[in-house]
Amino acid sequence: MKKTIAACLILAGCGNLDRVGRAPEFSPLDSSNERAAMYSALPESSEPATATSASSLWTAQRSSLLGDHRASHRGDILTVVVEIDDQATLKDSSGRTRKSTTTAGIPQLFGIPQRLDAAILPEGASSSSLVSTDSSSTFSGTGNITRNEKVTLRLAATIVEELPNGVLRIEGMQQVLVNEEMRDLLVTGYIRPDDISRQNEVNYDKIANAQISYGGRGTISDVQSPPWGQQVTDQILPF
Repeated sequence: MKKTIAACLILAGCGNLDRVGRAPEFSPLDSSNERAAMYSALPESSEPATATSASSLWTAQRSSLLGDHRASHRGDILTVVVEIDDQATLKDSSGRTRKSTTTAGIPQLFGIPQRLDAAILPEGASSSSLVSTDSSSTFSGTGNITRNEKVTLRLAATIVEELPNGVLRIEGMQQVLVNEEMRDLLVTGYIRPDDISRQNEVNYDKIANAQISYGGRGTISDVQSPPWGQQVTDQILPF
């Protein structure tokens, strides 16, 4: 049993050995939703040009000089502009002080307290101060959060689906390989055709349910990540 467990641990640690000496590979494009959308997109319908329209700068087709070149159908490509410059500062301070004092006694009651002091109560005790309590508590809490994020990116995305209400679902992927380090940029979400500018661009803040991922994989990312054994122990150790 112990040998089996040891063998499993060794095999788990060797999961990334096939990448030794090799740069990360690009994701295959044949299985992407963008390629499927482009292949299934219908070509623009062409009407026979008349003698007047053939010599005119304006035609009803998108390929004309003054036509609308914005993406609007499945398979069309547009540019997504990601410009994130967020700054947030949160400070919170709270304090609480409480003090309570209670004293109870019977100084005079038809002479009964004096008889109690002489006959029942022990020496030194007095019914004029039977109970005396004093309590005090103090609490102070302070929190401070400062965040500063700035990301500027541009990438091409493809319309992969046209919803019944006219909203467009887009997907975009960009991969850059530099010195055996792959940088992956992924963008998905839903946009309105009206939010696409005349330059065929859409800002990230106009994308509903936006999912923007910018990360890397390769030699540098592996060095920055803790070993898998340390990650396991960090999760199972109670202290």
